[in-house]
Amino acid sequence: MILRTFLLLCLSLFCHTLAAQSCQTASVVIDSIGFEGNEVSKSRMLLFELNIAPGDTLLTADLEEKLEENRRRLFNLRLFHEVGYTYTCREGLVSVTYTMQERWYLYPIPIFDLADRNFNAWLERRDWDRVDYGINLIRRNFRGRNEEVRIRLQQGFNKRLEFTYRVPYVSRAHKLGMDFGIADYRSRAIDYRTLNNRQRFFVQESGVPIQRTLLTTGLTHRQSVQRQEGLRLTYVQEQVADTVLALNPEYYTADKQDRQYLRLELAKVINLRNSFVYPLTGSYFEAIVAQTFFLNGNGAPITTLRAKYVDYHHLSGKYYYFVGGEAQARFSKQYAYADNVALGFRSLVRGYELQVVGGQHFGLFKQGLTRELFQHEGVHLKFIKSPKFNKVPLALYANVFTDAGYVIDEEFEKGNPLANRFLAGIGAGLHLVTFYDFVFRAEYTVNREKTGGFYLSGRFPF
Repeated sequence: MILRTFLLLCLSLFCHTLAAQSCQTASVVIDSIGFEGNEVSKSRMLLFELNIAPGDTLLTADLEEKLEENRRRLFNLRLFHEVGYTYTCREGLVSVTYTMQERWYLYPIPIFDLADRNFNAWLERRDWDRVDYGINLIRRNFRGRNEEVRIRLQQGFNKRLEFTYRVPYVSRAHKLGMDFGIADYRSRAIDYRTLNNRQRFFVQESGVPIQRTLLTTGLTHRQSVQRQEGLRLTYVQEQVADTVLALNPEYYTADKQDRQYLRLELAKVINLRNSFVYPLTGSYFEAIVAQTFFLNGNGAPITTLRAKYVDYHHLSGKYYYFVGGEAQARFSKQYAYADNVALGFRSLVRGYELQVVGGQHFGLFKQGLTRELFQHEGVHLKFIKSPKFNKVPLALYANVFTDAGYVIDEEFEKGNPLANRFLAGIGAGLHLVTFYDFVFRAEYTVNREKTGGFYLSGRFPF
């Protein structure tokens, strides 16, 4: 079976145009769609991810473009190492076979994380006590239906206990999905204030200065893997030590040690990128509207608007270009320090990895020119027998970029000079992409303050 799957993949990935019998008619009808290599994944689930079905009529000139579009749809489920296709055409009837090499779906991943925002923030302290360890159990493609179960057991500087369960299909039309999660978080340290755009931490030797419990559930409407809308409701209960309020009475509003709140969030995503891991062409759009309601008078309601758009272009040869922006607006009658998050966490201007810039509103602009240096479909590791692990794809890219941003902070800007100021960074780096969605970035950046630094990251930049 393994040998047959391997041969089918070779055929589909490199020779499918040779295998196809050219259609002589102006239009064709999809007669059948089959799948090979999906030992775990249900064929019915895969069929629902396509935007073609048996009985559809297509222009012959559009056939291969449509088949390739659907190949990318299957690949971007991130359930397979490789996806290819073959087809035959007889008397205007087309039979299509999609072939795939499935990933390994059970991940007992050891946790060894640094407790800081990024590697460079940790490297500045080099404190080996600020390390988290444990195990993250992930079961992807549960029951062969693209369901996912996650259990996180984490000890060390930050303690976490998390459970999430995601079901992409809960309706007969395969359009609605749901998820549920519960988490408990406790940390030995808390950033109680920001001065000179650096977090100030309070470390408590016995007990914990902050603990948080979270319950969340979401409903997702999936037009396809590329177009989704979601509605999410989250309940959070958190408490800090009395010492935190002594250090910063504005950490929470109303000078209280604990608070509970509900967050209702509506999100829309249109992901037309050629790859969800390291995109080179296509576009990405995301918009979020959220409302936070505090219970028992623990704070003023907060309305958050957030949007992001990125365009990816193929210039010529091995050169690619991306440009995009992200913005956030947050409105409330009263702001707590704990909610004053803008740049330096999920979103940042490269070159300011060691700083955080809090605020209510921000805008972010990024652009980059990418040159493909090396692309290999897979390095074969002969000493590993399993086809899920013995072929390691490798890609290496050179990238030059500029980032710019601006944060508006009308509440906690005192002592933080980067707020209400234009931020910019320019740099160059190397990006390595390999299997199981791993991206490694090594970049050198100079910011507007003429401070240069070498930074490491494990995420795609935008």
